[in-house]
Amino acid sequence: MNSTTAKQLDPEQINVILATDCGSTTTKAILIEKINGEYRQTFRGEAPTTVEEPAADVTVGVANAVTEVGELAGRKLIDDNGEIIRPAQGDTGCDIYISTSSAGGGLQMMVAGVVREMSAASAKRAALGAGAIVMDMICSNDKRLPHEQIQRIRELRPDMILLAGGTDGGTQKHVVELAELIAPAKPQPRFGGTYKMPIIYAGNQEAAQLVEDAFDEDVKLMTVANVRPVLEQENLAPARDAIHDLFLEHVMAHAPGYNKLISWADAPIMPTPGAVGNILQTIAEQQNINALGVDIGGATTDVFSVFDGTFNRTVSANLGMSYSISNVCASATLPMILRWVHLEMDPRELRNHIKNKMIRPTTIPQTREALVFEQAVAREALRLAYIQHKEFATTLKGVQQQRTVGDTFSQNSSGASIVDNMKLNLLVASGGVLSHAPNMNQTAAMMIDAFEPEGMTVLAKDSIFMMPHLGVLAQVHPRAALQVFERDCLIYLGTCIAPRGVYRPGKSCFRYHIRSDSHEESGEMLCGEMKLFPLEEDERVTVTVEPQRGYDFGAGSGKRKEFQARGGKVGLILDARGRPLAVPTSEKDHLTELNSWIEELQLYPEPALTEV
Repeated sequence: MNSTTAKQLDPEQINVILATDCGSTTTKAILIEKINGEYRQTFRGEAPTTVEEPAADVTVGVANAVTEVGELAGRKLIDDNGEIIRPAQGDTGCDIYISTSSAGGGLQMMVAGVVREMSAASAKRAALGAGAIVMDMICSNDKRLPHEQIQRIRELRPDMILLAGGTDGGTQKHVVELAELIAPAKPQPRFGGTYKMPIIYAGNQEAAQLVEDAFDEDVKLMTVANVRPVLEQENLAPARDAIHDLFLEHVMAHAPGYNKLISWADAPIMPTPGAVGNILQTIAEQQNINALGVDIGGATTDVFSVFDGTFNRTVSANLGMSYSISNVCASATLPMILRWVHLEMDPRELRNHIKNKMIRPTTIPQTREALVFEQAVAREALRLAYIQHKEFATTLKGVQQQRTVGDTFSQNSSGASIVDNMKLNLLVASGGVLSHAPNMNQTAAMMIDAFEPEGMTVLAKDSIFMMPHLGVLAQVHPRAALQVFERDCLIYLGTCIAPRGVYRPGKSCFRYHIRSDSHEESGEMLCGEMKLFPLEEDERVTVTVEPQRGYDFGAGSGKRKEFQARGGKVGLILDARGRPLAVPTSEKDHLTELNSWIEELQLYPEPALTEV
């Protein structure tokens, strides 16, 4: 494997970068070149992934996608033996090749921890942060009997298991009992019995030897630092790194064709979601901001967040736009979806649309009604996924916290969400329904309606789902990854400015004053209103807001706040609908306001439908 090559290469000598993302259905390749001293994404190509029969070799799909990129770029990237040409010379080859992968179902893990809300939750965060799908969580307090837990472990065929429990120096008994539960179950890896089941132990370090004694030679045990060394602290990085290492060494090495792919790559191959999380973390750190990213697919919705330097990722496995669309409708309920629909719709036709989407997941809306309905479903899928994310991205549970008298009567235990919409600086969208909406105003509206940003939030979308490629590139060449992310990956939609506060129909919400070198404008926003001010991407304006009492832009209730807002493909959006977002209950008022928002944001102009 050439994993050290890129690190040894002087970054200044890297001029041509080839990156691929092997997805479950499509392998996407991009070319990044140094132009006038700056890195830019220049060409892209794609081909069907070939991890399944008949090819059963992932490199065939990679070579096909890379060949397409080479043809577009006028650059020969694959030699006559089907190998990637390196280093670059003239119009031939590339300097480095890197890849991510979620082919074959991605990385699937089982997590085991002593207490569900503590060690198991920390272990789950580590697994999700590494880009894994968590198939199940086995805990001492999960209300299953030991024989039921053993049966479940036998049924699952995970790629690896993460075991955690106990603080360092604390009790050893419970985590050892958990190891003694897993060992006799003889868990089998997904890709068969040709290799040993990888198990990572990230619990009480003093129990490490006892845990090791519980397992026989049928497993590959790796011990790393405790994910929860003390009650008040998490240490997830060592477990995440171990997951990546074992993913390469055991899982990928046994998937069809991956040995060859690993030998091609100049840096360790990362699971696709892990790479997305990595670029988001890099951006948040470099720019000192809080960021949120979402990727909505056919079956799942991934939410990534970095708040105050803490990274979290969640996978909402039953919230998607094709295979899981009926689950969204069941979880959200039809009335909640229809509150975003301004057209008359036949319930029978809606049910047929949902079923057709499940049967034919690649179809796109052909009518205005179908488009409006699908985007309404997307809003609810995103909203529900975000709720799940906020519930997961919490301060550490089990930690003693100072409580007020009011807290005594609260139903919430410790573990408040660290996700705070008022502190959110950047919201990035990706996934078909968001990335490929007929016009970008629709993408911005879906994001605002689902996530309800507060204060000032910049909205952007991933142009061609380039974030995985840049996430693995950030490990090798951070400057190149950041330049391409900023210039080619993100399409800036604009800025949303909205206050926190309860919706009061017909009442004044806030006054605004917008000024730039060439423009000045003032006005008043009534509760329930939205206003769009077109601003070019390179335009910057100063926005001063003066809220009424009860409304807060981040400076406190009723206090004036000044923002420096940037433009984008959509522009500046002022939102006075209140937070949490309130939709009028009466059907007449609801339709009146909904139509006013649609008209103001220019969501469904006639020509747009021809682009679908």
